[in-house]
Parts: sequence; C-alpha cells; structure tokens
Amino acid sequence: MPTNLDPRSLTSAVVLTKTGSSTAVAAAVPFGMYTSSAEFLNGAAVQVAYTYKKLGGDVVDIELTPANVYAAYEEAVLEYSYIVNLHQSKNVLSDVLGNATGTFDHRGEMAPGTLSSSLEGQKVALKYPRFQFEYAKRIGDGMSAVAGFGGTVPQYSASFRPTANIQDYDLQNIISSSAATGEDDAGNPVIFEGKVEGKRIIVTQVFYKSPRVMWRFYGYYGGIGVVGNYSTYGQFADDATFEIIPTWQNKMQAIMYEDSLYTRTSHYSYEIINNNLRLYPDPSYWDFGDLDRVWIRFYVDSNAWDRDDNYETGVDGINNVNTLPFDNLPYDSINSIGKQWIRKYCLALCKEMLGQIRGKFTTIPIPGESVTLNHSELLGQAKEEQADLKDKLIETLKEMEYTELVKRDSERSEAAATTLKNSPLPIFVG
Repeated sequence: MPTNLDPRSLTSAVVLTKTGSSTAVAAAVPFGMYTSSAEFLNGAAVQVAYTYKKLGGDVVDIELTPANVYAAYEEAVLEYSYIVNLHQSKNVLSDVLGNATGTFDHRGEMAPGTLSSSLEGQKVALKYPRFQFEYAKRIGDGMSAVAGFGGTVPQYSASFRPTANIQDYDLQNIISSSAATGEDDAGNPVIFEGKVEGKRIIVTQVFYKSPRVMWRFYGYYGGIGVVGNYSTYGQFADDATFEIIPTWQNKMQAIMYEDSLYTRTSHYSYEIINNNLRLYPDPSYWDFGDLDRVWIRFYVDSNAWDRDDNYETGVDGINNVNTLPFDNLPYDSINSIGKQWIRKYCLALCKEMLGQIRGKFTTIPIPGESVTLNHSELLGQAKEEQADLKDKLIETLKEMEYTELVKRDSERSEAAATTLKNSPLPIFVG
C-alpha cells in the first residue's frame, strides 16, 4: 500500500511557509546590503511564495525556512550585481585608468564620503564614463615623449656657450647646475629648476641658431617678400614675386627646408658619448662668434611610480578592475529583466540548500514505511540551473559590450545603405 504524504504528514519539524514577511527580511539576510530598500524587502518576501510553489510545497514538505529563502535572494542579487559590474569593467577600464577612484581608494577599500566631484551623489554604481581612449592615449603619450614629439611628459630646453678648442661638453653638469641655481650661465631663468637632480636626462635634439641659414632661404636680393623654390631654395627676381603652388607643395617645401636647416646648411654635427656632447668639427676650426650658443632639447627620465603634480591621478587613481568605482547595483535600479534572473537564480540556490539538508539523511522512517529523499537529484538540478543562468547572462552581456555594439551598428548601417542603393530614387516636388 503506497504511503500518502502531504505537508501535514511532516517529515521535518521545519517546513517552508506559503508566504514570507518583508518585516522579517532585514533580520535574516547575512550581509544586509539592501535592507534599506523597500523593494528588496518586498521582493525577498514574495520569493517565499514563488519558491514554495515551484518546489511543490502544496504536495510535499519543503525543509526550508523563510530565512533560507531571504538569504538566497540576497545572494542572487549580489551575484547578478557581480556579473554585470564585471561586464561593465571590461567596457570602461581602458577609459578610466589613472582617473579618480570614486567610491574606492587606490587600495580597493571603501571610502565613503570621499567621492570625487565628478562622481559625487547617489547611485555611483550607475555612473559610467564616456569613451575617452585614455589608455591608448597614455601609451601614445609615452611613445611620443620618447620619440621627441611631445606628449604629457614635459620637454625642456637648455643652452650653453661653446668654447674654442673644447670639443666635449658634460651635459649632466650643464643642465644640473642650471636646475640647481634656477638659471643658465647667461643668467636666464630655467623652468626645469629642481627637476633634474639625481635623474637621467634624455636628449631629443641639439641645434643652434645662425642668420646664415635664413639667408639661404630668403636670399640676399628679394628680402622676406620672396618665396624660395621647394627644390632649389633659389630666389626669384623681385620683392613681389610669388609662385602659385598647391598646399602639398608648401608642406614639402617646409619639410625640405627643415631638413636643409638641420643637415645640409649646418656647419656642425655632434654625437653623445655617455653624458658628453661632442661637437664636430673642433670648435677651434670655426669662428664660434657666429655660433653663439648651442641648444639642447631634453626631457627628464622619470620614475613610473612618481607622482606628477599636474597629473596626480595617473599614479594614485584606478589601476585595475579592483579599484573601479563600482558598488553593488542599487536594487531599485534593476529592471524587470534582471529581477526575473534573480528570482530564477534564487530558486536554484534554494534547491541547493534543500538538497544539502536532505542529503544529511537519505531516508526517513515513518510508521510502517520509509521515505527516500531526492537530495542528489536536487543538487544536480541546482548546480546545472545556476551554471546555465550565469552562462546565459554572461553570453548576453558579452553581446552587449561596447565593441560589439559598434560592430552591430556598423552592420546595420551597411545593410541600410545596401537597401537604399537598391531602392528607386524618390521624386521630389517643390
């Protein structure tokens, strides 16, 4: 004779009720992350009825308490928040590296009340930056500085007066002494005061100024009213003579002039050996009265960990996913899509808890019979459902990464262009 079981036959002293209570949620959840949200308290309470129905509470005993469901509901919300924030971190990390951390300090610890001005206010977790390509620009800045094209690394210039019969000049001494005193050997102030001591300098350019190179371009006859030919740098007849040429030829002329200025028309060359600048030919060979001063353009080799007074956030700001200013998603801001995922994931967690409870005793004796519990089946279902829910959410979010959205918009634009191309032209009347 089969044993007829119903909830009143009580296989356990603890049986899940049909409904929950929002007033009891705050005292039952382990983390208390969302206890200030009335929507969360109500959602957790309603989850009890949903869990009761889905697990067959009208037919068999469910050895769970409402507190178990409340805790599972909080865990489901936190898991959803974790996956969404992890997805968003992939979108924005490269744009915010080095920026102010907002809700977290540079150690990744919560810092309430210290939000930056750009992030100050409620619901910080929902504030995401615009596309800035900050990381790419930082890489470009570093490469530009090394190549001598500028960037955020400040470049300085220094000069010294060459001396007859002296071919080698110690750049470190020249620049260090100017940095220490705040002025060069001519008494002019220098902007790199106090920035060189004990640090290596990287020379990007050595040059001098002389009227002779200007005469080469403008000539003796026409003055500044004459434009030189881009190939010969020759002069035309009169002061008002101009040549009509395309813009690209002007650019070519400027490039060739610069090349001529620094190479073909220069009387001197140099090489850097260790810290010494060696001039060629020997300065005694030429009248250095025409040379006057030699200029050096350089930047200071900085420690990557040093803080820049003008770019402070580059060191102490966001450095990895751990320091992104992402708090747990506000429950009230989670839409219906997210809340349905939370309900299903909470149910899977409840199945896991129920399986763990029933697994402690595989069978329960009752009068004249024994009941075999389905703990292994519950555990298998719970793990499979949790993995499936997380995989689908991650897959969906991956399709919504900013790069994928751009690709999709591009495909949509191409499809629209193809459609318009194959459509007859409209007739305009007016």
